[in-house]
Amino acid sequence: MRTAMHPAAECLAGSLATCVACLFTNPLETIKTRMQLQGELQSRGTYKIYYRNVFHAFYTIAKVDGILALQSGLVPALCYQFVMNGIRLGSYQIMVNAKLTEDREGKISYLRCMAAGALSGCTGAAVCSPIFMIKTQLQSKSSSAIAVGTQHDITNLSSGIISIYREHGVRGLWRGASASMVRVTVGSATQLSAFSKSKDFYSRNNIFEPGSFMLSVSSSMTASVFVVLAMTPFDVISTRLYNQNVNSSGIGLKYTNFFDVFVKVFAKEGLLGFYKGTFAHYFRLGPHTIIGLVLWDSIRKYFG
Repeated sequence: MRTAMHPAAECLAGSLATCVACLFTNPLETIKTRMQLQGELQSRGTYKIYYRNVFHAFYTIAKVDGILALQSGLVPALCYQFVMNGIRLGSYQIMVNAKLTEDREGKISYLRCMAAGALSGCTGAAVCSPIFMIKTQLQSKSSSAIAVGTQHDITNLSSGIISIYREHGVRGLWRGASASMVRVTVGSATQLSAFSKSKDFYSRNNIFEPGSFMLSVSSSMTASVFVVLAMTPFDVISTRLYNQNVNSSGIGLKYTNFFDVFVKVFAKEGLLGFYKGTFAHYFRLGPHTIIGLVLWDSIRKYFG
C-alpha cells in the first residue's frame, strides 16, 4: 500500500511536474495570450487579424518576432508553475491523503474533489498573481507589425515587478488578482475533480489497471477536455485585466474589475469573445494537463 509523502514533498512533486510540462507548452501559452487580445473590444470584422489560427500564429510570431519569441515569458511562467502548482497540487493531495475527498462510504466524492480543487487553486492563484501578470505582459509584447493589446515596457520578471511596485505599490502587483483567482478556482476544481473521478471510474470498472501509466494518461486526457471548456472565458477575462494599461492611481484604463470586463466584452465582441483562442488554449492546456498530471502521478508513485 502506498504511503503518503511528506507535505513538502507533495508540493515539490506538483512543482516539478508542471515545470517540465511548461517547458513544452509555453509557446502555445504565448500564442493563446495574443489571440485572446486580438480585436480587444472591437466588433467582428472591424479589426485586422494578425493571427488566424494556432498554426498561423506560430508561423507569424516566428517570422516577425523570431523563433525565441515563442518562449516569451518563460522565466515567470516557470516561477508561476513552480509556486502556484506546488501550492495547488500539493495542498490538494494533502486533502486527498486525509481522505477529505471521500464520502462516508469511502468512495471518491465529485463535489468534495471540486471543493478541494477549488480551495487549493484559489490559494495558489492569490499568492502568484503578480507573476502571472508579468508573464501575460511579456507574452503580449511584440513587434509593432503584429502587436495586439497594450504593449508594456518591461523586459523580464524582476524589472516588471520593480517597475509596478515603484509606480503603484503592493496593491498594483495584485491588480487583477480577483479574476485570476476565479480563473484558477474554476479550472482547478474542474481539472482535479475530473482527474480523480476519472481514475476512480476507470479503475473500478477494470478499464485500466489501478496505478498503471495508462490510467494516469486517460484520466488526464479526460480532465483536459473539461478544464478547457470551463476555464477559457475566465482566462480571457484574466488576460484582458492583466494586460491593460493603468492610470497614475493604478486604475485600469479599459476595465475596472472582473464584471466590467464581462459586460464590455459581451457588448462589443459577443459571446464568442469569451472563447477567443479556445483552440490555442486546448493545444496548450491539453498537453500541459496530460504531461503535468501524468508526471505528478508518476513522481508520487515512485517516491510514495
